[in-house]
Formats: sequence, C-alpha cells, structure tokens
Amino acid sequence: MRPIDAPNAPKALGPYRHGNVVGNLLFTSGQIALVPETGEFLGGGIEAQTEQVIKNLTAILRAAGTDWPRVAQATLYLTDLADYAACNKVYERMLGAAKPSRSVSQVTALPKGAKVEIDLVAEV
Repeated sequence: MRPIDAPNAPKALGPYRHGNVVGNLLFTSGQIALVPETGEFLGGGIEAQTEQVIKNLTAILRAAGTDWPRVAQATLYLTDLADYAACNKVYERMLGAAKPSRSVSQVTALPKGAKVEIDLVAEV
C-alpha cells in the first residue's frame, strides 16, 4: 500500500490520509469544501462547495499520478437531495467527458456543516 498525502489538498480533519493506493487503485478519503491554503471551510451554497470538493479531489488524484478519466467510482453524500440538480451541473461541468460510476446518498449531517462530500476510487 502506498499512502497519498497531497500537498495541494487541505489537511485532513482527523487521523486519516488523503488516500491510499492499493495495487493499481487509489481510494480517496471523503472531501468537503475546505480551502487548501487556509484549512478553512468554504461554506456558501452547493455549487461553490461542489466546485471546491472537486478541486480538492483533483489535487489528490494528481498527487497519486492519475486524473478524472481514470476514476472508476464516485460516491456523493448530500445533506439535502434537493441540491442534487445543482450539484450535478457543477460536477458535469468540471469533469467534462469523465463519467465514472456513481452513487448518491442523502445523509443527516457532514463535518463543518458541509452540504456535500465526495470520495473516489480511481485507477493509477
């Protein structure tokens, strides 16, 4: 197993890494809208949070030597499924042609009051 600590992603909020590569697969920890430079929670609406989460995940993917076209599975956690359409717009715009398998679940709460958290499995 190869641990991934991405220098351009926000520091973890707890005792975990940004991700781990096992064989040829990267498993990321869930990311919320933390700003890497400050560690502060971005807040704002679902669009701004989704964009920041995807930027954070992009930094982790790149630190592991991969990128969005090689993401096999994404799991999205939303605190309100009413945000589904707005989240999808940002997700599709930022991922472009990459269309990994995906699951979306509504959860009661996320750290820091986040509206969205995403984790990934990608090929490296």
